Formats: sequence, C-alpha cells, structure tokens
Amino acid sequence: MNQVAFRRLRGLLRKEFLQIWRDPSALAIAFLLPAVLLLIFGYGVSLDARNVPLALVVQRPGALAASFTSAFARSPYFRPRAFLDIQQAERAMQAREVKGVVWLPSDFARRAEHGGNSPIGVIVNGVDANDARLIEGYVQQVWATWLTAEARAQGQASPTPLSAQPRVRFNPAVSSRNYLVPGLIAVIMTLTGALLTALVIAREWERGTMEALMVTRVAMREILLAKLVPYFLLGMGGMAASVAMAVLLFGVPLVGAWWVLAGASALFMLAALGMGLLISSFARNQFVAGQIAIIVTFLPAFLLSGFVFDIGSMPRVVQWITHVVAARYFVAILQSVFLAGDVWSVILPNALALAVMAVLFLGLARAVFHRRLD
Repeated sequence: MNQVAFRRLRGLLRKEFLQIWRDPSALAIAFLLPAVLLLIFGYGVSLDARNVPLALVVQRPGALAASFTSAFARSPYFRPRAFLDIQQAERAMQAREVKGVVWLPSDFARRAEHGGNSPIGVIVNGVDANDARLIEGYVQQVWATWLTAEARAQGQASPTPLSAQPRVRFNPAVSSRNYLVPGLIAVIMTLTGALLTALVIAREWERGTMEALMVTRVAMREILLAKLVPYFLLGMGGMAASVAMAVLLFGVPLVGAWWVLAGASALFMLAALGMGLLISSFARNQFVAGQIAIIVTFLPAFLLSGFVFDIGSMPRVVQWITHVVAARYFVAILQSVFLAGDVWSVILPNALALAVMAVLFLGLARAVFHRRLD
C-alpha cells in the first residue's frame, strides 16, 4: 500500500470511528446490550431446579414418617408443604401450587419396621419434561440418602450393596450459570458483528454516503477494510467486557489461557463481520438488513449452536444444519476454555472451522460488493 492509499485509508478509518462515537445506537449494541443480556441470563435464567414446591402427604404420622419428611425440608432442592390427603395435594398440583407430590401410605412405618418393602408414592407434574426429570431424580436422591442414614442409625448395613461416590468434572457446582454465560458470549458477538455491521452499512446506503464514496478514488479493499477494523475493535471490546462480567460478577471460572480465548474470539468476530457485510450487500434498508441478520445469524446462534440446546439430542438433519452455523464452533471453544481449559483436540478443529468460515464470508462479501459498487 503506497502513501496515498494509506492516507485515504486513515481518513476512512477516522470517519468510521467518529461515526461510531457519535452514534449512541452502535455503542449501545456493542456494550449496553451485552451487559443487559448477561444480567438477564446470569441472574434470571437457570436450568437448575431449586426450591421446588413439593406436596407431602402423610396418612399416618409417626417418628419414622417425620424423619423422612424432614429430609425434604433439609434439601436445598425442595420447599415442602404438608397436605392432609392425596386428593388435596393433586388439586394443588393442578393449580400449579406445587410441582410434585410425595405420598406416604398408612402402612409406611409398619412395613419399614418389619423389614419389608415400604414403597412411597411420587407424582410429578410432567408439563415441563426437564423439570419433571430433575424433580424425580432429586426425590430418589433424598430417598436413598435417608435410607442409608436410617440403616446406619440402627447399626445395620447399608440397604444397597454398592455405594456410589459421584464426581463432577469441569463444573463441580453443577451450575447452569457456568454453562450458559460462556455460550452467551457467542450470541453477543454475533449481535455485535453481524447485526451492527449490517445495520450501519445499510444506513449508509439509505443516507447516500455510500454513493459518495463510489465517486472518489477510494479502492474497494480500502472501503471494506475501513468497515472491518473499527467494528472488529468494537466487537472485541464488547467481548472483553462480557468476559470481565462473566468472571468477576458471575464467578464463572476461566480455566484456559486468555490468549486462546482472544484468538478464537478474533476468528469468530471476522466470520460475524463477514456475514454482516454480506447481508448489507443485499439489503440496502436498515429494517430489512436487521430482519435478515436476526433470522440468518442471531436465531441460529441462539438455537443451533449448543448454547442452550444439546446438539447431540437434535434430529440428524438439524445436526447437519448446525455445521453451517459459525456460533456452533465458537460455543464449543468457549465452554472448553472457560470450564475445562486449553483442550487442543477441541480448540484446534473448531478454530480451523471458524477460520474457513471467516475467509468464506469475507471473500463472498468482497465479491458481491465488487459487483454492486463497480
């Protein structure tokens, strides 16, 4: 690049930075929107079941029944409520006052004291299948823990010949926040890169400033570079702020190296910027560009990246579709770097996929802009 071209590029970059600084909407999308999304998902969205309202029905109260029901009161997963009969408890579940019912029949204590099988009744609201499975598992856990404690108190062997000692790797607290917040960074960077770039360039078409650039001696590569650099830096700044909030505010561990996270984020941001440039080349209206960006980039990043829904549980056809979603590869890197560390068998293939998608989208944007502007 000769000196004249460099001066032109420097002027274009100065124009873009001034435009960003004077545009509150761009700064809001880059910094305010990520903060709002992180606060909502960090504090308001949880896949964990805590303080679940649970109905307890004891047909014949006694010491053994009281010991068992107190185990639910001590559990952090349940908020038990006592009911006189099973019909009243089922009506409460129909009214969504409780999410499950544990029923101790009248012969519970007698059968337990004589060493016989003493079953309990468990009814779970299955409207939310995820909550139903969690509640059922928690009830079984409380039941097994209570049986073991009662056997030891009576000097007997454990009721089961095997004793499981589970260990959870990478997320010992089993907190959905540690799972959701890293993946949310990919959604945030998709908004900053694709949506913001598409809107800004479409606005220049609406205002006629793009046509003004067309009559100058500015080369196409200089225009594209002037568009990429400021929004790349803006997106990386939003990413840094999001990571700081994740680690300092929400306590999400960052096990891997920061430079690995920065490198993967740079590749993903280039891919997102390429998608935004490509969208803006077809849509010269801000409303249309925004709608296309949300449908083509944001929704796939939210639904098909593994951020919330497990890709392995999706139908085979949908799993194939996820391979064209750039956020899928970035979410895998984020979850690995944050929770497991620098697992290169995960990082390198996904980083390579991001690099290929960045080159592809930027190349397509360059080709399309060449046809439209020349």
